[in-house]
Amino acid sequence: MPVRRAAAVGASALLITSGTLLAAVPAGAQTPSAATAAVAKPVPPKGKVVSKLPLSIRERPTQSSTYLGALKPGTVVELSCKKHGANVNGNDLWYLLGNGKPGYVAARYVQNLSPVPLCK
Repeated sequence: MPVRRAAAVGASALLITSGTLLAAVPAGAQTPSAATAAVAKPVPPKGKVVSKLPLSIRERPTQSSTYLGALKPGTVVELSCKKHGANVNGNDLWYLLGNGKPGYVAARYVQNLSPVPLCK
């Protein structure tokens, strides 16, 4: 058996018996540092519009505030936080839209797809 093959077989046996698994990295490949991996951006909460009609976006968390636009049913939208406001069919929570979009939508007609924090 050539020396090179014997060394490879011996190294494989050592890895198998020691229970340690090492990953081979191609030459020139970059691996993320521990500092980079630890600084993952948090994923913003999202919600899906479940109303049958377009959902009004309001300037404040009440139906009587200024109308800013609407979201179509089925739209998935980023949410910033939730706040108590006017009661809409038994639910007084409103979501402040995220991703730089202004306005609030009634939580009664938005299915949150992840936990949404209270507004500060």
